[in-house]
Amino acid sequence: MCGRYAIHTDPKGLEFSFTTKNPLANIRPHWNAAPTQILPVVRFNPETRERSLDLLRWGLVPHWAKDLSIGHKLINARAEGIESKASFRQAFWKRRCLVPADLFYEWKREGARKQPYAVALKSGRTMALAGLWENWRDPSSGEWVRTFTIITTAANPLLAPLHDRMPVILDEADWPTWLGETADHRDPLGLLHPYPSDRMRIWPVSDRVNDVRIDEPCLVEPLTPA
Repeated sequence: MCGRYAIHTDPKGLEFSFTTKNPLANIRPHWNAAPTQILPVVRFNPETRERSLDLLRWGLVPHWAKDLSIGHKLINARAEGIESKASFRQAFWKRRCLVPADLFYEWKREGARKQPYAVALKSGRTMALAGLWENWRDPSSGEWVRTFTIITTAANPLLAPLHDRMPVILDEADWPTWLGETADHRDPLGLLHPYPSDRMRIWPVSDRVNDVRIDEPCLVEPLTPA
């Protein structure tokens, strides 16, 4: 699964990397982004034919949900069968998005404790995680809430010792297909595969990342051996 990540690239950097066109939102850096937080997501508007960088709530809430609580269970969506699952099928075919991440965290059990690791691209570029987004209207207030989920697939050999799942990372060449910008009729399901191990790196970090209340740059620094 992917339950915590960092996105600290400044808004202008995200605008440049993802070629978004809308006015920039007030996006603050996160070194310990967690479910239910409001985080940047890249979407494609079929009417304007432009990408936008928007702030959405992490934890997908289907349009038929009675309240927001289901979002806690839908922070991730397994790639296998995603096109037919009730919680995700409409979003998969109509509302795919990219979730920018500079790195994500994973935990490995070492004896009686779990050691957190940071995972990033060797290139140092911001990752584009495959995501889905949804509109949900609060029945009590009438307020619209936009939410998202991150798609996971089987772990590659680099990450398999940490966890059996990893988020789907999309190459830039595949962004137009995933966002529905092109008419090439490529099957988006074909993009949901593990990212190559040789293009990624991992390193141990402090267990302070376990506390969602801590959101500081030092969290991503390599752990100094005792």
